[in-house]
Amino acid sequence: MLEKAPNKKLADLLGTFGSALAAGDIDKAVACFQDDCYWRDLVTFTWNIKTMEGRDQVRDMLVSQLAKTKPSNWAIAEGEDATESDGLLEGWISFETEVARGFGHIRLKDGKIWTLLTTMVELKGYEEPAGFARPMGAKHGHGKNRPTWKEEREREAAELGFKTQPHTLIIGGGQGGIALGARLRQLGVPTIIVEKNERAGDSWRKRYKSLCLHDPVWYDHLPYIDFPRNWPVFSPKDKIGDWLEMYTKVMELNYWSSTEARSAIYDDKKKEWTVVVRRDGKDITLKPKQLVLATGQSGKANMPNFKGMDSFKGDQHHSSKHPGPDVYAGKKAVVIGSNNSAHDIAAALWEAGADVTMVQRSTTHISRSDTLMEIGLGSLYSEKAVQGGMTTAKADLIFASLPYKILHEFQIPAYAEMKKRDADFYKGLEKAGFMLDWGDDESGLFMKYLRRGSGYYIDVGASDLIIDGSIKLKSGVEVKEIREHSVLLSDGPELPADLIVYATGYGSMNGWAADLISREVADKVGKCWGLGSSTTKDPGPWEGELRNMWKPTQQEALWFHGGNLHQSRHYSQFLSLQLKARHEGIPTPVYGLQQVHHKG
Repeated sequence: MLEKAPNKKLADLLGTFGSALAAGDIDKAVACFQDDCYWRDLVTFTWNIKTMEGRDQVRDMLVSQLAKTKPSNWAIAEGEDATESDGLLEGWISFETEVARGFGHIRLKDGKIWTLLTTMVELKGYEEPAGFARPMGAKHGHGKNRPTWKEEREREAAELGFKTQPHTLIIGGGQGGIALGARLRQLGVPTIIVEKNERAGDSWRKRYKSLCLHDPVWYDHLPYIDFPRNWPVFSPKDKIGDWLEMYTKVMELNYWSSTEARSAIYDDKKKEWTVVVRRDGKDITLKPKQLVLATGQSGKANMPNFKGMDSFKGDQHHSSKHPGPDVYAGKKAVVIGSNNSAHDIAAALWEAGADVTMVQRSTTHISRSDTLMEIGLGSLYSEKAVQGGMTTAKADLIFASLPYKILHEFQIPAYAEMKKRDADFYKGLEKAGFMLDWGDDESGLFMKYLRRGSGYYIDVGASDLIIDGSIKLKSGVEVKEIREHSVLLSDGPELPADLIVYATGYGSMNGWAADLISREVADKVGKCWGLGSSTTKDPGPWEGELRNMWKPTQQEALWFHGGNLHQSRHYSQFLSLQLKARHEGIPTPVYGLQQVHHKG
């Protein structure tokens, strides 16, 4: 209804902007933006995941991409109304390019664009078969020897990878690989997912038994199938494992479990990979055009190299290999680390009757779960948000519409409120000797996650055990040496130990590329994750997006897909469309291919 003032303002701006783009008048289009502006594009204009910051970068992108993209039909999205508050006008928009349909979000200040999000929804002529286009399923009519659905699926499974080759091979069958595989299945891209574990979901099942998702259910849906309305807020690991296994079956994914990727080589002339996998005791050679490493942003374990580790007589392992606490009742356990896994494992060991000491070597940010859910996520991902009409898709896009350059500015006041609300809790931790931080700029947990993928704990109970001394704490120390039955610390004390758990985090995902392909290729694509914020463990220069994630890399036809369930769901859409375009031979002129500043 364009008679409404906010709608009229937005419609006028979109008319001016769209006309300028259609006429190729880049100066007029750029004049629609504020000097301090941000255009975040998810594939539609850049065939990349790229944020343009400021008018000069917007102009540069349009000079490169406008003639290739041919955008049109800019409008307020059907069924949506713009809103205006405190001088900020916001709205949902739709548009098209020559090859795709898009959807986006826009914020105006003083009648000009402050933030613009453009996302690719579907490729024209290659839409997902949904709604009125959904497949019939049953074969009405008659005919002799017609194959059933089951027979067709069995034939496909038997032939793909042998008589026919997958276009895309996904290495890693956890949540990321499964979500991407489901998207590609709906787009008709022949895909195989390779997973070394025996069953889908084992990457969850095989972790320590107390593991639960620390993110709430509203944040964690997979594509196409939401969790049921009575699904628990925080999912236990085995329940998630079973859901993932079910999902691979009902989404008809070609999922090769008990299969290990051994090597991969790219042929620049043939434009294809040669990937050797080991399955059922035999080596199988696959020839995909595109290779996706969905091996997990938290998958490449960082195992420390402390003096004397080889001499230790007890059990020692990385947190990712921790079997659970049961066999350690009455034993002395030392957990080295102070982030999520360290706290979860320490608490479970204490519950099982172990004597537990946590060794905290550097500061950690802690957010209490209830407070984080209410203040940090409640407006987008909560039952209250759902009841207020918020959908998962809209929540994802609102979150994506905030450019990383200014995201911390929105986070700082939220974490200041958390600090105030839970002041007594933090005083208790500090009294116990726990070293707290709130991020380099007080922006808290989520910015730490984006910048470095570590350095935080969402408290679901372990902090109280530290406060009351049930979990012993040694903070501000380093491990000097591992001895036969103890851990020697830098400040002198020796901790008796029957078990040492190294909760020492994970390395960059390009480490998987080094193992599977070569160190040369790993260095060529460089470090994965982080924004270049010049904060702790996230060295500059500023990159504007997460390094190498869900977008083209410096190695042709090699992609990285990972992150939490929210990111696996959201970004799988944009990675799948990039892969589908290449499958169909649609031109994909990439703008702003990431330069490599750090090797790992």
